[in-house]
Amino acid sequence: MEPFDREGGAERTKSRPGSAGDTGTGRVIVIGPYLRTRRGDGDAQTESSVRDYEARIEEAAGLAGAIDLTVVESVIAPISQIRPATYLGKGKVEEINGLVASNKVELVVMDCALSPIQQRNLEKAWSTKVLDRTGLILEIFGRRAKTKEGALQVELAHLNYQRSRLVRSWTHLERQRGGFGFMGGPGETQIEADRRLISERITKLEGELKKVQATRRLHRAGRQRVPYRVVALVGYTNAGKSTLFNRLTRADVQAADMLFATLDPTLRALSLPHGGKAMLSDTVGFISNLPTQLVAAFRATLEEVLEADIILHVRDISHEDAEAQERDVEGVLRQLGIDADADGGQRIIEVWNKIDRFDPEERDNLRNIAARRPPERPCFLVSAVTGEGIDALLTAIEDRLAAKRITLDLSIDAADGAGISWLHRNAEVLSKELRGERFDMTVRVDETKRDIVMSRFDALPHGT
Repeated sequence: MEPFDREGGAERTKSRPGSAGDTGTGRVIVIGPYLRTRRGDGDAQTESSVRDYEARIEEAAGLAGAIDLTVVESVIAPISQIRPATYLGKGKVEEINGLVASNKVELVVMDCALSPIQQRNLEKAWSTKVLDRTGLILEIFGRRAKTKEGALQVELAHLNYQRSRLVRSWTHLERQRGGFGFMGGPGETQIEADRRLISERITKLEGELKKVQATRRLHRAGRQRVPYRVVALVGYTNAGKSTLFNRLTRADVQAADMLFATLDPTLRALSLPHGGKAMLSDTVGFISNLPTQLVAAFRATLEEVLEADIILHVRDISHEDAEAQERDVEGVLRQLGIDADADGGQRIIEVWNKIDRFDPEERDNLRNIAARRPPERPCFLVSAVTGEGIDALLTAIEDRLAAKRITLDLSIDAADGAGISWLHRNAEVLSKELRGERFDMTVRVDETKRDIVMSRFDALPHGT
């Protein structure tokens, strides 16, 4: 299809393979209404102007494909300003209406956040269902949530989104019920009843999620009673977190080349090079313009990230938009109260994944870039698929965890079974040697348990 006139309509359209003659269900057009970069803005460019149009429209089409929609067209429609009524200008609305009619689509996805009025007006203009970016992500999350906790969080986010969409777009919302006789009053309108029912359901879900949060706190407290620390994986969706999770823990979490392939959080034991253990947590992937409803609703899950001792920021370094994705992930972390620079970078380790997609020369170039980074902000080049770089990453994780712990030497009576058992449960035993009737042990403990070990076992700092 030929590009539209630059002034009057979409700058470029792209037909999807296999779309010609496709008469299947779920036919969709994806529209990218991106603000043009203004001349002279310099560093004051908006986030919309920073992200490459091509990468953004491809991501939006990928989101639609993630729920088995057939994307027949993806259209970049640059706009100079956002129209309050329809987001797009009148001319572009008419042009897209022609695309909708000619392709016989059933849904138009707008890669932006629409107000309820804008969504309703576009549906009237195009005589088809319109879904914005927030609604599309909520739809994906609704299909992918498998656990009760995930379903609760998705439903809460969806209801908060739906509540703002209860505009008077259907005739039944204008009817009134109740109000019999002159004492009854005008009664309750249908739209008010819908809002009340949604509010009641939201209140109930929030109560259930508080129980989930309490349960997770109990689980974390249980983990803190043993010498296991938590390492959390975060990153842009489809950065390879689940594949890396499987590689590190030998688990079988679903991993696919798909946006939001996994949603529910998973915890597995992580074996460190020198025999230590940690807990590795795989969380939901982040994405640009992540709906605030999801950030709020998934706080119970994302608390695993908040409480983690180390955060592995997994990046798809082969992606053409890798730098923009990095900014998006850091933005979501800031929403959660995690600042990468707050502790000198000691909590976050950056992992550059998918280096197997580069040739040897490009890999050497990446290693040179990584070597020039500040020592307090190192990055590790890995391939979760081939295992390249995994050993170096595990060593770095172990060193970071060890830096927060204290090594002590002690001697304990071999007959003190309870004491030896306590040390194995509450400390990392680095060495244990029987000398006569006593065990000489070297253990590594958290600062919170240092005084207990030193007083109970007459322990001394290692090497003294």
